Parts: sequence; structure tokens; C-alpha cells
Amino acid sequence: MNEQPNLADALRTAELVHDRATIEAAITRIADELRRDYADQRPCVMTIMNGGMYFSSLLGLQLGFDIEFDYLHATRYRGETSGGAVLNWLHRPYRPIEGKTLLLADDILDEGPTLDEVRRWCLEQGAAEVKLVVMAWKRHGRGVPGLVPDYWGLEVPDRYVFGFGMDYHEQGRNLPAIYALA
Repeated sequence: MNEQPNLADALRTAELVHDRATIEAAITRIADELRRDYADQRPCVMTIMNGGMYFSSLLGLQLGFDIEFDYLHATRYRGETSGGAVLNWLHRPYRPIEGKTLLLADDILDEGPTLDEVRRWCLEQGAAEVKLVVMAWKRHGRGVPGLVPDYWGLEVPDRYVFGFGMDYHEQGRNLPAIYALA
């Protein structure tokens, strides 16, 4: 029987990377940038579940202009700490996306194959524009070539990070800060 890793144990040795105040300031900055670029439009904030839920909710409240909200759930992780080769679609967007400007909101851009495949799928469905909006960006040389976020909040170290949407074995998504394993 595989025993689930314990979040409390992980937190005892984890490093606090970004506290709640820093996260909230980054979300305000992203909202300012999006307001500058999209306030005269009505883009759709497309949340990538489950990780993007907290980020996109707080971002939407900060925008100050009307947007559409929808979500999709696509994952390679399925509770693991590294992604598999196949993207599993658990929910596709409810609203038609043809001709729309989409702001794909997710918790993190790490290596990027999930965001890249979702972005390509949205364009194949006829989205007019797809921008990547992420709370955290892990910069390293292992990512999808050329894939960078259009809007991003904070950089995180090239370690396993969790909290504020990012999970530690399906635990800790609701932590109000971002931590890195030792």
C-alpha cells in the first residue's frame, strides 16, 4: 500500500518562496497590464483547473472591466509530481470560443507541454487570440521551445513548488503562499 506523502511534513522543511502579500501585489500588477491591453474588449478568462482556480478568481476580481469566465480541465499529472506524455481532458470549455480572445489562466508555467497543447487546441477551435496568463513562471532550459507567458506574476525556483493552486500530491492547493521543497 502506497502511503500518501504528508503535507505537514513537507511544510516543515519547505522554503517560503512568495507570501500572500507578494502574490496579491503580483496579481494587481497583472490586472493593471490586462486592463491596459483589454479594457475596451470583453475577453474570456479561461481557467485551467484545478491549479488556476485561485489565481484566476482573484485576477478577475481585480480587473475592473467586464469579462467572460469559463474553464477547462486538462492534466498530465493526475496526482503525480511529474507529468505524463498524454494530456487528459477532463472538461472542455462550456462556451464556444470561436472568434474570441482567450486569456488562459493557470497557476504555473513550468515545462509547458500542457499549456502549449491547450493553446493550440483553442486556436484550432477558432479562438481569435490566445494569451497565456500565469501566476508563477519557472524559467529553465527544459521548456517547450519558444513558449513563454504573455503575462506572469512571479518567478519561482527550479524546484518542486506548491501552494496557491499548485499541489503537493493533491494537497496544499489552498495554501495562501508559494513554497518550494528543500
